[in-house]
Amino acid sequence: MNQRIAVVTGAGSGFGRLTAQALARAGWRVYATMRDPAGRNAPAAGELRPAGITVVELDVTSDASVDAAARTILGNGGSVDLLVNNAGTGYFGIEEAYTPAAAERQFATNVIGPLRVNRAFLPAMRERRSGLVVYVSSVAGRLVVPFGAIYGASKFALEVLAEASSYELAPFGVDVAIVEPGAYPTDILTGIVGADDAERVAAYGAVAHFAEQIASGLQESAAGRDPQEVADTIVRLAGLPAGERPLRTVVPGNPGVTAINAALAPIQREALKRMGLETLLPKASASK
Repeated sequence: MNQRIAVVTGAGSGFGRLTAQALARAGWRVYATMRDPAGRNAPAAGELRPAGITVVELDVTSDASVDAAARTILGNGGSVDLLVNNAGTGYFGIEEAYTPAAAERQFATNVIGPLRVNRAFLPAMRERRSGLVVYVSSVAGRLVVPFGAIYGASKFALEVLAEASSYELAPFGVDVAIVEPGAYPTDILTGIVGADDAERVAAYGAVAHFAEQIASGLQESAAGRDPQEVADTIVRLAGLPAGERPLRTVVPGNPGVTAINAALAPIQREALKRMGLETLLPKASASK
């Protein structure tokens, strides 16, 4: 049998690096993509290559970078079996204090980035009529948290893109799975991007103190959790039979988000039925 091929974005750290390593251990041929693998991400690239993982430079915010990476990976008429849209950044702070330019940067990575990557790899999947696209979202894509508006809005948007594509791709045999992690001790927490308009932050007075607590609060929530759980979840989903992967998986178990997913799933299915789109429903449209 041919070795299954996986592409993981944002593999320089966190969930991405762990997922690339876990897939390699499971026998996949893995392309770990990241920005600047010869520079600031050289240590990560050096850690991955001995495991037989191919490191490819890819910046999800650049058309030229994504297209070049796709040419390298796909070669002449190739395809991938698994695409993991993992690359992301975290902006947490007072909503009003983010300039439009800053908000655009958040969406450029977390929303437009996956869309750009999909456009590079989905045509070959559709043509072969098989494959799985995994989106690493967040519980913040289902729950609204004060001072998480910019990040949360990007993850809510990602959830819509992912779910809509699950219907559009189902007739082509391509599955979509959304993984919704809670807080984990990864680089996204240590690299939180705060609001860039200091004058607006100051105008909030004592309220700004709550915004400052968001980083420490997330780190406290993440304490003791193993991010390997997210990587292992992605490997497990990839190993399930085609057409039987749940649309949403919450890691670790979060009763609130699980309840939201369970409550919305039948409403969504009924809405599609009323629009005459029932045939687009994937077999495994329930959430776990």
